[in-house]
Amino acid sequence: MTQTNYPKVSIIVASYNSAGTIKECLESILALDYPESYVEIIVMDGASKDDTVKIARQLPVKVVSIHLNAPAAYNYAQKTARHPILGFIDSDAKVEPQWLKKLIPHLSEPQVAGVSGSIETWNQNNPWARSIGYEIKNRYHRIGKYTGRIATMNLLLKKSVIEEVSGWDEKLPSQYDTDFGFRIAKKNYKIAYEPSAICYHYNRPTLKSFYRQQLQYGKNTLKLYFKHGKLARGDEITDAGMNIQPVLLLAAVLLFFLGIMPLLRFLWIGPPAILLGMLLYFTYSAIKISSKFHDWSAMRLVVLYFVRAGAWFNGAVTTTLSYIARRNP
Repeated sequence: MTQTNYPKVSIIVASYNSAGTIKECLESILALDYPESYVEIIVMDGASKDDTVKIARQLPVKVVSIHLNAPAAYNYAQKTARHPILGFIDSDAKVEPQWLKKLIPHLSEPQVAGVSGSIETWNQNNPWARSIGYEIKNRYHRIGKYTGRIATMNLLLKKSVIEEVSGWDEKLPSQYDTDFGFRIAKKNYKIAYEPSAICYHYNRPTLKSFYRQQLQYGKNTLKLYFKHGKLARGDEITDAGMNIQPVLLLAAVLLFFLGIMPLLRFLWIGPPAILLGMLLYFTYSAIKISSKFHDWSAMRLVVLYFVRAGAWFNGAVTTTLSYIARRNP
């Protein structure tokens, strides 16, 4: 592919309080092995309270600071983006120099709406972040040449396809990428996967930050499944086993409270049985991943799995209660 044949790309970086990573993120995009005049970089900042905007404005990129969630920011940026291909890179991610060149050829296929690369862990020295990274890589290994959806962490999409499906759902502050994938799949589009194109993601380094991230996913996953019930069956990225874990925790809670009644006291055997079953499953999964990546520090996944399941459960309960409160003021 000669320089004159390269398509022009507008790369959108959604950020919020990303002062610790935004500089390296943008520098990696600026260092892409791609004609400089063919790449437009737009930083959509959600009115950060730290130095994210100040840092970004020191680099040759367009910065828009406005209080919007990620899908709303993407819709906003799309209206001003100059080029027919839109790139999406998270503000806590960075890409290798060949990332764009490796992805672009896949977009020549008519039914390919977009293409994504693989994910490595940016903060490898942190054992929690490293363990999260192993789990993500393990799920991505299930993807074949094509997939129905993929995260906007590192993704190229044809602007025309985004417009065809009316953009991103702004009512989903997270899980909007899954919703988008479902809608383009209904129009017989697909997303290509190019594992040689590498993106490095800064995974959550503490249990507290991981819980807070997953809590938001839990809140919006329930909204997503109300909108597209078929997605609850799972896919390559989020399988049915992950989706059933919050339901198991709900069953444990219900059995406990039902067991308070003397006649139903026998139900109290349910919660410990459910938790034991989850522990065994999580341990088995953690052993498989630790063995696969030759790093037994990944046994921390047992804890991370419980934290994620609890966060998704709490998120779903919060969403349900908020819905009930709105219906019955």
